[in-house]
Amino acid sequence: MTIEYTEERKFTQEQVQKLFRSVGWVSGEYPEQLHRALMGSSTVITAWDGDRLVGLVRALDDGAMLAYVHYVLVDPEYQGHGIAGHMVRMIQEKYCDYFYVEVMPEESKNAAFYERFGFRVMTDGVAMQTVNPNW
Repeated sequence: MTIEYTEERKFTQEQVQKLFRSVGWVSGEYPEQLHRALMGSSTVITAWDGDRLVGLVRALDDGAMLAYVHYVLVDPEYQGHGIAGHMVRMIQEKYCDYFYVEVMPEESKNAAFYERFGFRVMTDGVAMQTVNPNW
């Protein structure tokens, strides 16, 4: 298996929806908005097996000091092959001059994955969000 990585945004709405649904993320139920959000993001790195989108990481940044890694996902059929780790390292390389690179895992069980790349749980930090009830 040869995986190719790119920042080129050549993915389609359907490819993105399939990837997000493969991991059970609700974002996949809103393909038009999801595609638009990815196209407007600071950085999107994708992983490809031929013409199949198998992984994606997205970062939002302020252009100088802070980058926030929002999505890291890999199709379950491709998990365990180092794809997510490779994409995280690509993000770290891209943002190596930034003061902060932050990530908020959706589930606390995923923290150990990010710790392998030097991320640490913020002391006294707590994740917060609001969800639009119209969605």
